[in-house]
Order: sequence, then C-alpha cells, then structure tokens
Amino acid sequence: MFSVTGMQTFTFFSMTHVVTLVLFSLACFMFVYYRKKLTSYSRIVKWTLFITLILCEVSFHLWLILTHQWEVGDLPLQLCSLSTFLSLFLFLKKSQKVFNLLFFIGLLPAILSMVTPDIVYQFPHFRFLKYFLHHSAIPLAVLYFILFEGYRVPRKAIITSYLTLNVIAVPVFFLNVWLDTNFFFLASPSESETLLSFFGSGIMYYINLEIAAIIVFIITYIPMELLHKRDNKKVTE
Repeated sequence: MFSVTGMQTFTFFSMTHVVTLVLFSLACFMFVYYRKKLTSYSRIVKWTLFITLILCEVSFHLWLILTHQWEVGDLPLQLCSLSTFLSLFLFLKKSQKVFNLLFFIGLLPAILSMVTPDIVYQFPHFRFLKYFLHHSAIPLAVLYFILFEGYRVPRKAIITSYLTLNVIAVPVFFLNVWLDTNFFFLASPSESETLLSFFGSGIMYYINLEIAAIIVFIITYIPMELLHKRDNKKVTE
C-alpha cells in the first residue's frame, strides 16, 4: 500500500477509477440535496473537510520523505495545493476575494484532475487514496462555503480571478526556471497523460493554457449564475 515501486498499474476509467468518480458525484449530490438537513451538522462538516485537507497535504510529504523521494519539485506549489491553502484560510477567516479565486480554481479544475488524474498508482495504494480524497475534498469545500456559509461569486470575478491567477503564475514561472521544476504545469504537461497532453508545446502550450483557463472559468460560473437567479427570484416573491 505504501510501496514506491509496486501497484503502478493505474488505468484510465478502470472499474476503481469509475467507482471513485461515482462516489464523488454521489457525495456532491448528497451535499446539495440534503443541505437543509445537514445545516445542523455544518460545523462537523466544516472541521472534517479542514482536517481532511491538512492530512492529505501533510501525509503526502511525509510519505515522500519516509520513502526518500522528496525533492524541491514536491514543494506544495501546485494548483491543488493553492486551492487547499485557500480553503484552509477560508475555514478560519471569511474573505470574499479569496473565495472568488477558490471557486474558479478549486471546483472544475479539481474535478477534471480526477477525470484525467496525474498518478500511476492503482487502488488501494496510498497515493491513489490520497489523490482522490484530496481532489474530492477541495470541490466539496467549495460547495460547503456556498451551501452553508452563503458565499456567492459576482460575474466580474471571472475576469478578476483570471487576472489574479495569471499574476500568481508569473513568479511561479520564474521559480520553475530557477529550480527546474514544473509547478502549475507551466514548464510542460504532466508526465502522465492528462488533458494538458493535448495542449502542444512551446508558445502554443501557453496560449492553449490561457484559452483553456478562461473557458474553464466561464463554464464554472454557469451554475453560480443560475444560483444568483434563484436567489433573486426568492427575494422578489
């Protein structure tokens, strides 16, 4: 389960992969469908997600250290780590601006990462369990903030959050050059075959990244737009 060389047989859309995606979908459905009944348990949900995110981040680095694999490229500077830190911050302190960014980078991107995961380990390896639990907890945290803390995202946040992410990406890009790393996958696509594998190389890779990012942001906002309309309808009734 914790082996470095064993169980490296992950297959896209294998039975375990599909079941994991179905379980995540069911968890999201339960969150939304039973939101009123879960309101009285919101603090339990909150701290469960908080602890889960911390354990996923810490256990991953602990495994790398104990198996003598940790290197500078494993610093928590990937997009999922940023989403994790933003979520942890919001669990402790309210911030509309922080949530706006988390909404766009922590919802659909995390789900897409589960559809085409950047892993080689199969269930029940630790890396498989950690990867999917971590990438499930992030969008579930986003749902928690929307359903139980009443966060909403204005339409203008599509542009402001997109620009914010690009501003963050600039120092990350130069850090990659300095450390020969691949944080945010700005240096190249993942070694595993993911959606980024179809983005080309060189300047086209960055152009496609920018185009994909704005498309993902727009698609992510669609349910929020519907939620705004529902809220406005309730106010006028």
